[in-house]
Amino acid sequence: MSATKSTNAVVSTTSDVEKKKGLPAAVALDPVCGNALIVTEFAPKIFGKVDELSAIVELQKRAKAVQDGDLTSAEAMLTGQAAALNAMFLELARRGGANMGANLDVMESYMRLALKAQSQCRSTLETLAAIKNPPVVYERQANFANGPQQVNNGARAHAGDTKSAPNKLLETGNDESERLDFRTAGETGRGDPAMAAVGKVDRPKI
Repeated sequence: MSATKSTNAVVSTTSDVEKKKGLPAAVALDPVCGNALIVTEFAPKIFGKVDELSAIVELQKRAKAVQDGDLTSAEAMLTGQAAALNAMFLELARRGGANMGANLDVMESYMRLALKAQSQCRSTLETLAAIKNPPVVYERQANFANGPQQVNNGARAHAGDTKSAPNKLLETGNDESERLDFRTAGETGRGDPAMAAVGKVDRPKI
């Protein structure tokens, strides 16, 4: 492994691994290094041999950009993955259709895989849309001031209107005499003059 000067690289030279105690464990637990090595394992089948150190440095640059708020690489990756998943869906669906009527089991297997690819494509596009347009989150009102505090959400508060007026007819104590106001007017009886029968009314003759 050739010497490479980079402030972003966890491992820059072979001598660094030999000099720094415990560095191999740090490399094994580092998420960037581990994923970069996975890339170098699968990439040669498509792109040819990829240098491990170069992969680590490049992936760390992209991770740092994401940490700084630049999601360009993530958006490009999701866009490419959605296109690849859609291509898989089309091919698997085509193969399923080719076996329709001839081999039901094979057709069903291909169609299941096709629908899985389609579902993953949809999920990838939803993730991309969430990155481009983050959903709005409404948080409950919070007041961290010291001392007594009152928070009114969704209701209009009026000064001095903290207690409802007591019902005068409700009991105010344990004493029988205080439960109701017995000084109110008595019940209306048959002899109540206010309810006397209406006298005879002289009406014009027709």
